[in-house]
Amino acid sequence: MTSFTPSSFTLREAMVLDQSGSFGGPLDVRVDGGRVAALGKDLPSDGPSIDFAGLWLLPGIFDCHDHVAFSTVDMLEVLGTPVSRWALEAARNGRLTLEAGVTFVRDLCGADRGLRDAFAAGYVPGPTLQISVVLICQTGGHGDAYLGGAGLEATLTPDYPGRPPYVVDGPESMRHVVRAALRAGADWIKLATTGGLVSEHDEPLVAELTPKEIAVAVFEAERKGKHVSAHAYGGDGLTNAVEAGARSIEHGGFLTEEQAALMAARGCFLVPTLSAMRDCLRWAEEGALTPTQCRKILDFGLELGECVRIAKAHAVPLACGTDYIKREQHGKNLEELTLMHRAGLTVEETLLAATAGGAELCGVAQDRGRVAEGYVFDAVVLDADPGDLSGFASPGAVTGVFQAGRPVVPHPRLSAVLEVA
Repeated sequence: MTSFTPSSFTLREAMVLDQSGSFGGPLDVRVDGGRVAALGKDLPSDGPSIDFAGLWLLPGIFDCHDHVAFSTVDMLEVLGTPVSRWALEAARNGRLTLEAGVTFVRDLCGADRGLRDAFAAGYVPGPTLQISVVLICQTGGHGDAYLGGAGLEATLTPDYPGRPPYVVDGPESMRHVVRAALRAGADWIKLATTGGLVSEHDEPLVAELTPKEIAVAVFEAERKGKHVSAHAYGGDGLTNAVEAGARSIEHGGFLTEEQAALMAARGCFLVPTLSAMRDCLRWAEEGALTPTQCRKILDFGLELGECVRIAKAHAVPLACGTDYIKREQHGKNLEELTLMHRAGLTVEETLLAATAGGAELCGVAQDRGRVAEGYVFDAVVLDADPGDLSGFASPGAVTGVFQAGRPVVPHPRLSAVLEVA
């Protein structure tokens, strides 16, 4: 048996996702130093070759709205969890996410610089992270989990030294908080410009933060080469975010035709998080949340997937995101692709939203999101044509995962050739 550190090898005769969202091939993929060195037929190779005939290869999936550091929405559990246990479970969530085929995550509240950099350094297995650290909100807004009886502010992650402030009131307050988030290592500034679904004290269609506050956040972020992501379900708060220059709208459950046209004109992405919306509806139907939360969600009248259909009709750029907030969700990320397809995207459009679209949104499209020469070899292996993507609705469809050329989930065909660390 040939054994080697897997830095140079060739995968033979795989079906490979191309720029159109279709699979071409069979093709050889030569990998060297964690990047695609060549793509074509009958490629010469200095290193070992692995027979990938009959296997399907696509770029690593982007989850552009996740919370790998969230494991529960039970505030009593959060308050009783030591920060060390929280950090270790966040690492576990990251590992499950990577093993599911998600090699890149835009974490929009929860993960901090330490978790991002630990994944990057290889201390523990996890996806490449971009982080916002916190969700910036107004006093009493979505994200301000104020405990009235105790007079305490609280979030779904524990307090720890170095966590920046996140509650603002007024443009100058916003300026300070955005600068503090950037100082803490934020790659994105995340704002709540409307209320949310699960929080008890705000409404999803009520605008939060003023246009001036949002504009200050965009200005301060762009001075540092960063962008703003806006939690917004609809109404004036969504419009305010787009007009101020937000790079992406998260959720957008009540997106209108006019708002979609505005987003398309501004190049603003929609990350619809259908998995989260579906789970919130299910939890409310099962009575798994507080009575106030259940009534609020069920009375909201959310039509799952309508925002995707409207966005597609107006050519709004789309990316995939799950918005997971409970431990049992992590590792099921690819179900979002099934839901995006059911909402009206073609298979090809869905696969591109989950790969090239995510790379474009995250600003890494120059070397990620494709299986192409010069690109980082983050890739997912499937044993069969993904077809209508229904197989992604449950774990098990992914049979191999590469991260920068390293098989973090080795496909069985690698066992006879590669010595996997």
